[in-house]
Amino acid sequence: MNKEAERKSKFIYWASGIVSICGIIFEVLFGALGSYILGDGVKQYTLTISLFLTGMGVGASLSERVLKNLIVAFVLVEFAVAFLGGFSSLTMFAITAFTSSGTDALYLYFITFVIGALTGIELPILIRKANEIGVELNKSTARVLFSDYAGGLIGGLLFVFLLRPQMGMVQSAFVVGCINLAVALVIVWLFRHEIKHVKRLVTIGALIGISLVWGVLFGEEQAVSFEKKLYQDPIIHLEDTAYQRIVLTKEQGDTRLYLNGALQFSSSDEYRYHEPLIHIPMGQAEKRKKVLILGGGDGIAVREVLKHEEVDSITLVELDPRMTELANNNFHLLQVNKGSLQNEKVNIVHQDAFEFMENNDEWYDIIISDLPDPNNESLNKLYTKEFYSLLRNHLNPEGAMMVQSTSPVFATSVYWTISNTIAATGLYTENIHVDIPSFGNWGFVLASRRPIQVESININVPTEFLTTDMIPSLTYFGKDEDEVIEKNGSTLPLQPNTLIDPHLIQKYEEAWNNY
Repeated sequence: MNKEAERKSKFIYWASGIVSICGIIFEVLFGALGSYILGDGVKQYTLTISLFLTGMGVGASLSERVLKNLIVAFVLVEFAVAFLGGFSSLTMFAITAFTSSGTDALYLYFITFVIGALTGIELPILIRKANEIGVELNKSTARVLFSDYAGGLIGGLLFVFLLRPQMGMVQSAFVVGCINLAVALVIVWLFRHEIKHVKRLVTIGALIGISLVWGVLFGEEQAVSFEKKLYQDPIIHLEDTAYQRIVLTKEQGDTRLYLNGALQFSSSDEYRYHEPLIHIPMGQAEKRKKVLILGGGDGIAVREVLKHEEVDSITLVELDPRMTELANNNFHLLQVNKGSLQNEKVNIVHQDAFEFMENNDEWYDIIISDLPDPNNESLNKLYTKEFYSLLRNHLNPEGAMMVQSTSPVFATSVYWTISNTIAATGLYTENIHVDIPSFGNWGFVLASRRPIQVESININVPTEFLTTDMIPSLTYFGKDEDEVIEKNGSTLPLQPNTLIDPHLIQKYEEAWNNY
């Protein structure tokens, strides 16, 4: 093999690794897009990985039809991956904003299959070209496959630790598309003497390059304009963190926080949510010195706890450090939480709530579970019997616990499953719900090691909504919020949610599908 052929074969191995990196990034990117926009992360990652791999199989089969002009075929495939993959995230946001429900899912699954098929065509062509140059077939196949598998690992790490947190899903797609395009253009230059229409390919590549560079520079801004269609009010802050997409909106003094598209609070009525969440368990407990809050990184629950002067310490466990940083520095959030997280009584721990409870040996007078709804596997574990058992084991005998438990009207079976799961740990429970204009009717579960007498709970701090007299009325539920479900004419009790049988996710998805 001469030096020219050796140089070409070496780049083929490098190219196989690079395009593999790009392929795995697109694969996990599509899973992340589905998780954010469509919900149920496990379902979306399962579908996208399955479709991507199926597409690769179809693409590998189709590559057999490429009998000549291997380099031109590879370059055209890379052009297609660069353009379609680069614009995939932006197009997904546009479809979500301007079309009916379901169209975005169809598009996501379609583009996942297509990019997978194109990726499947790449490697067989590269292997055959390496063999054509003069490398032994078994040797070239092994090397190209090694580059492919190693590139897959690198691509996954790059997406998790660099691209998604630093660039977001839209800009990341365009950057990866640029890499695919760069590989194609280098191949054109190396094999220019074998290509009849070099100028034509370069021109096509240049046009794709211009569109991708536009996307890198302005794609995120365009996506934000699309995303604004999904929210009622103007977006004042948007960022992708290592854990979630944070969006703040504001209109006529009403600040709203969204995490992964789900509303967390509206400043116009958040007190109707946070006052029952905090002051009812504070009234139930005999002591209020040590308080544990799981979630609540916006600082509003802490604001309410600080109204009780007898509190000595508040431990806030929030997974995402960017959420608490924003709550401490964003003017609009500070207006709502009153700078609560800066109080010397507050200790912030950035850790998964389940892991924190497993490794913690402290006891608390009050435990507040202010976690996002159980719409994926990672959140579901925080609504299981195992997790509530951990909370019980860290609750002082005369303490109290409050769990936000979604809507008993819109997700009746979900609410009562959470309630039954808590009760299955041996705790006494009381069911509470309130009307919140921005959320609708919302439910909580009050729990304690001792019997609960809501008539004896007193509210002794300043509030905007909650009074002592109204607390008993919050425990009454209408017929459409009953704790049993009807099936074939009979009523069946809802079973506790567990790590082994995480049926709450399916119930949640079915309940909120039409809202």
